[in-house]
Amino acid sequence: MDALFVGGIILDESVLLDDNSETAALRSSAVSSLLRKLRHSKLHLGISYSSSLSHDKVNLLKNTAIQYSFDCFVLDGSNYNDAITLAWGDNIGGSVLYVVSKTKNHTFSQVSNLNWMIIVVDPEGVPLCGNSKKLCISRVEELFLTISLLNRKVIGNNIVTVGYIMKPSREEDFAKRGAFPMSPTPNGLMFMPLTFELPLLSQLQHVDIVLHKATDEIISVELTSSTESSNSITYTTGMQELQRYMEHHSGCFVIDPLDKIYPVLDRLKIQQILLGLENLNTEGRHTIRGPHFLKVNDFNEPDLAQRLSEAKLSLPSIVKPQIACGVADAHSMAIVFKVEDFKDLSVPLPAVVQEYVDHSSTLFKIYVLGEKVFYAVKKSTPNVDILMKLSEKNGLGPLIFDSLKSLPTGSEDSCTESHFDIGLVTDAANWLARKLDLTIFGFDVVIQEDTHDHVIVDVNYLPSFKEVPNDVCIPAFWDAIKKKLESREKI
Repeated sequence: MDALFVGGIILDESVLLDDNSETAALRSSAVSSLLRKLRHSKLHLGISYSSSLSHDKVNLLKNTAIQYSFDCFVLDGSNYNDAITLAWGDNIGGSVLYVVSKTKNHTFSQVSNLNWMIIVVDPEGVPLCGNSKKLCISRVEELFLTISLLNRKVIGNNIVTVGYIMKPSREEDFAKRGAFPMSPTPNGLMFMPLTFELPLLSQLQHVDIVLHKATDEIISVELTSSTESSNSITYTTGMQELQRYMEHHSGCFVIDPLDKIYPVLDRLKIQQILLGLENLNTEGRHTIRGPHFLKVNDFNEPDLAQRLSEAKLSLPSIVKPQIACGVADAHSMAIVFKVEDFKDLSVPLPAVVQEYVDHSSTLFKIYVLGEKVFYAVKKSTPNVDILMKLSEKNGLGPLIFDSLKSLPTGSEDSCTESHFDIGLVTDAANWLARKLDLTIFGFDVVIQEDTHDHVIVDVNYLPSFKEVPNDVCIPAFWDAIKKKLESREKI
C-alpha cells in the first residue's frame, strides 16, 4: 500500500448490522457513535453491502447512509473499484480503509490488488501479521486511533494530534463546523475523538494535546472558602480517569488544565476577579467593570436590605446560584423587585445577588480564541420598566427563570450598540486571558444606558462561538491551540 493519508472509509454491512436481531437493526450504540463522529470528518465515507442482503436490511443501511451523509453502494465480485469510482470519482485524495468483520474474510482477496487497507474488526483481537494491507482492531471504537496512527505514520512528527473529549451534542456542534478534521489542518493539527469506552491510556499515549469540556462531566461541586481544589469537584468516572492521568503524567499537555477552569465555576470568584478591571479604566474612555454584587447564604437574614445597600445594589436585581455550571440547577435564577421577594426564594444557596443593568435588550457575546477576539450582538432581557410590567402579570412577585431557556426579550432600539468600544473590550479580554490563564473562553457584556459603562455579566469556558462565521473562527480556533502548545514548549 502506498504511503498516503486516509482519504476514504468504507464500512461494510458486517460491522454495522446486528446478526443476532430478527429484524434489521444496527449492531450497537457504538456503531451510531462511530457514524456520528465520522460524519463531519471531511473524509469520503461509504456504507457497502452485498447484493444478496435482504430488502429490509438494505433499506436500513440506505436510510442510515442518508442520516449520516454517507454514500451507500453494493460491493460484490470484481466491482469494488468501479463502485468507488462511481461514488467518489478518481481522485479520492488518499488511501481507502475497508472496515469489515472477520466473518467476511472471503472478501480480503478480492481487494488485495486495490490501494485499500483492510481493517478487520475481530473481538478476539487476533493480530493479522505478515500483510501490511491488513490491520486488526477488536472494537469499532478503535477505528479513530487507527486512522490517526496511519496518518501520523505518513506525516511523521510534523503533525500535532489533538485528542478531544466532550458530550456528544457539543462535539456535534464543533464537528459540523469543520473544527475537528481527521486530516491535517493548514497549521499542522489533526483531531482524534477520545472515548471513555476504551482504556484512556491506549489513546492518550498517541496524542500531543488533550482538548476537553470538563464542565460537561461534572456531577457535583462543593464550594469552599479556601482556594478551589480538584477535590471540591466530582467528575464522571471517565473524567476522573483522565484527571488521574493528567496528574501523573506531567508531559500531558491540556487545554486547559482543570484547575484553571475552577474560577469559571464560581460566580462569586469571577465577580471578585472582575473587580481588577478598574485598572484598565483611563480618562476619556468608557468604563469597563463587573456588576455590583453580594453573596447571600440565607435569603431570610434580617439585615439583607442593609447589606444590599452597602453593596451598592438597588432593586430590581438578578439572583444567581454561586455555582455557575456543571450541576442541574446552576442556571435557575430570579429577578427580584423588592426585599420581600427574597423570602423563600427558590434560587439555590449560596447565591450571588447581581446588579441588573438597563441595556436596551442588547447583549454582546465576546469570544476569546487565543490572541483573537470576536463578538456577536444578540437580543437580551428588557429594561426595568418592562420587567416591572412582567412582574405585575406575575402577581408582583419575582420573575423565576432558567437562563438556558427562553426569557422574554425587549423591543427597545439597540441604542447601546453605537457606544460599543471593541478596543476596550479587547483590552479586557486580554487581561482576563492573562488573569484566568485560559486559551478559549467567552464573556457577556452589556452597556448601561445612562452611563455607557461596559459591564461584564458572565464568563464561560470553551463556548461554541456559533455566532462567528466558520471561515473566521475555525482557523482562529486551530491557531489558538497550536500557539498555546508552542508557548509551552518555549518555557
